[in-house]
Formats: sequence, structure tokens, C-alpha cells
Amino acid sequence: MAQQGNWNDSDDEFPEYDSRLAERLDAIDDVEAEQRATALRAGLRDYELEDEDLSLLDAGIEGEDGYHYLPALPVLAIVGRPNVGKSALVNRILGRREAVVQDVPGVTRDRVSYKAEWNNKWFTVVDTGGWEPDAKGINASVAAQAEVAVDLADAVLFVVDVTVGITATDEYVVRMLRSSKRPVIVVANKADDERRDLDASELWNLGLGEPHPVSALHGRGVADLLDVVIATLPDESAVAKQEVGGPRRVAILGRPNVGKSSLLNKAAGEERVVVNDLAGTTRDPVDEQVELGGKIWRFVDTAGIRKRVHLQQGADFYASLRTTAALEKAEVAVVILDVTETISTQDLRIIDLVLESGRALVLAFNKWDMLDDDRRRYLEREIEQDLAHVAWAPRVNISARTGRHLDRLVPALETALESWDTRIPTGKVNAFIAELTQEHPHPVRGGKQPRILFGTQAANRPPTFVLFTTGFLDPQYRRFITRRLREVWGFEGSPIVVNMRVRERRKR
Repeated sequence: MAQQGNWNDSDDEFPEYDSRLAERLDAIDDVEAEQRATALRAGLRDYELEDEDLSLLDAGIEGEDGYHYLPALPVLAIVGRPNVGKSALVNRILGRREAVVQDVPGVTRDRVSYKAEWNNKWFTVVDTGGWEPDAKGINASVAAQAEVAVDLADAVLFVVDVTVGITATDEYVVRMLRSSKRPVIVVANKADDERRDLDASELWNLGLGEPHPVSALHGRGVADLLDVVIATLPDESAVAKQEVGGPRRVAILGRPNVGKSSLLNKAAGEERVVVNDLAGTTRDPVDEQVELGGKIWRFVDTAGIRKRVHLQQGADFYASLRTTAALEKAEVAVVILDVTETISTQDLRIIDLVLESGRALVLAFNKWDMLDDDRRRYLEREIEQDLAHVAWAPRVNISARTGRHLDRLVPALETALESWDTRIPTGKVNAFIAELTQEHPHPVRGGKQPRILFGTQAANRPPTFVLFTTGFLDPQYRRFITRRLREVWGFEGSPIVVNMRVRERRKR
């Protein structure tokens, strides 16, 4: 049985920090590390690899001009009112049953992305949802969800139920689509036979171009539709990597009335955003170019996120969707916490939203000038208990109202973004894995011990590592690897993603 080191199943009993790991890695020559990584990669030929694995491995190769990055896949958003068959169409495009399909409007609660391929061209499909159908706010909710998707897509499939025809809700979405600069393809779904093709011709009245009759359920017309999609989409996404090299984009997040607008106003040096003690005054994000610390930043003041998003109606629902969109287009999020109040589940949910988005994170503790000694003691305890999972995020104590310590925000942002941008050479990644697993191998499970065959940083922004393994790695062991990555390379202010690809040996 392999040596277990000091590691076991409990997260509380991980080996303590050992600076010797970093020292041993520093002692390994870069050329030697790359040679060892090349040999390990050659060994992967003995395992069953998919085309996507090979593309990923190629993305981790460093050439004379630096790392070779795969182009960002073009993004196709599928929008439409509830129950028109969006998810069924997604499944048909993917050729497999991925999206949840149910004969109840509004089953899809969130926007979900899938990787699709047609005629050797890969693209990302975004299935939209996220509204709760109700008599009052359905039109605004659908349009808001569509706006989020359109904002982040290269082209749009607008799905209409041809058996129902154009509804008031469809027209609500159409007004937004007409004003967008994205190409829109109209899909007349549920056209199960040629008789329905005549009904589909009525959709010319939408003013969005030729309608394409299809039956997502039976597959009729989908191939022709995909030909149009491929001809419409660019080779590389124009939105996935937009504004690279421009002002860094900062989303200001927090529950209502924690001081988001006050922070933006103080940073901008003037009254740009309405500030009111009434929670939730801000409805739409306000983009502002702000000079701070001698640099230009783009700040987005977002509407306060409220509880139970799917139960919201009207303006609050719209604000939450816009907040999510702002976060997705940002690079780093400043989550503002009110130190005069207990850290709430709402605060934690907002932090989780940032983690799920993969954005860099800075925690700003606002109203610090109003903190007394008693509250300070309780606050430290709350931070230790409730924010332990983001202990790696820079903390800044500020007063948005007075501007106190606002200058400390810039170094925190720069640190978080530098970590978010960091790329570790493949040779060093594999040297790290070799040293780590030699000292603390994975426990034996069912008589077998999973091995890590090869590792690469598949992407940065955020740093994303992929491990090719012979078996499933326990979640505790993956967290252990993540913790060690932080100890060696820092990554202060950035989430780290560690993914696995379990691969079997080729059959001889």
C-alpha cells in the first residue's frame, strides 16, 4: 500500500503549510521541468483521449511567442417566452438530452451553457430561463432575461411557438432585439408538418428577417437551421474577450443599502448615482470611467441583489438580472459588506455568485468609521466563521461616505487581477504534482489508488487547472491540491478551478 503521508479524509487534518514544497519547485530548472512534462504527456498516448482533450493539451503549450490560446468559441443565445420549446431545441442541436424539458412554462431557471458542434464548427449554446411566470411581470421578466443573453452573445435564436403565433410577450422581446446590434435568427418551432410552414410565414411581421420553420421535437428543419447558424456566427467570439487591454472592469456588488452608490460617487469625485437611505434605490447598473490610484477603471454600480430571485417581480427582478449580467462582463468584483450589521446569508449568496462566475474578488468592509469595539470583536468572529472559504480574498476596510482608506482599494484590485491573470508553465504544474503526490499520495479506495497522469493550466481568468487521472479524486484531495497551489503561487484574490478528466488505458 502506498504511503499516505499526513493527509486523510478530513479537511481539518490536512498537512500544515510546508515551505519546502515551494523550495523544491524553485530548485527545479525550467528546462528540466518542461522536459519532464513532455515525457509525461507522451505517456498519455497509452490512454483513451478525446478530441477535446487534445485541444486542451495544445492550449497548454508555450511557444516562442508565449502561450497559444484557443480562440473563444462564438456564443449563440436561445431566447423566447416560456414553453416555446427552447430547451427541446437545445437538446436537438446538441444531439443529446442535456437541457431539462418539461411541459410546464419556466422550467429553466438559469442561463446554462453547452458546447455544440455542427459541420466541424464548435460554438457555445446558451439556454435561457430564470423567470417565474406570473400574470403581472411576465413580459418584463422575459425581456430582461433575453437582454442578458443577447448582451453576452454573438448571435441570437429567437424561438416562437408557431401553433400559437405572435403574442404580446413575443412583441415585448422583439422591441429589445430590434434595438440590439446582434444578428437575430427567427425560429418558428413546433412546425411539425408543411401546413405549419404557412403559419410560420406570418412571423415575417416581426421585422427580424426570414422565419425558419422547425420541429425541435421531431428534428424537422433543424439541420437547415444549423447551416444558417454556422453562416451567421463569427469564427471567434467578439464578446467573450471584448475590451482586453482596456480599463479593467469592476463590478460593485452588495445587498441593498450597503453603500455601493456612495462608493462610486466618492471614487468618481462627484455625485454620479442617486444615493438614498431607501434600500434598492439603484435599479440599473451605471458604468463609470473612474480615475483611481493613477489608473482608469470602469466601475459598475449594480442594483442590490434581493432574496429569492425567482420570486421577484417587475423592477426588482429586472435589477437582479442586470446585476448578474454586469458581473459576467466584469473582471473583478468588489463585494461591499456593512460592518455595522451581521454578515447575512444574503451577503454570502452574493459572494457565492462571484465564485460561480469565476471573477476575481475583493471584500470591502464599509462604514468602518461607525464601528465600535464591541461590534469589532463580533465582526472578526463572523469573518473567521462565515468567510473562511474566501480567506484568500483581499480585505479592505473603508468608509464610502467619507472616502477613508479608499486608496487601499486600488492595490487590492491590482493584486486580485494579477492573480486572476496568472498562468503557470506546464512544466512547473507537473513538477508541483510530482512533488505533492510523492509526499502525500491519494488514499487507496476500493483497492485502487487514483494517479494523476498529467496536469496543465488550461486557462487563466480564472486560473483553471485540468488533471488527467486514472480514477476519481476525492473532493477533499482536490481541495488539498487547491490549497497547496495557493501556498506555492499565491493567487490572492482569485478563485482557482481544478477539474479532472478520468481516462482509461487503451485496449491492446
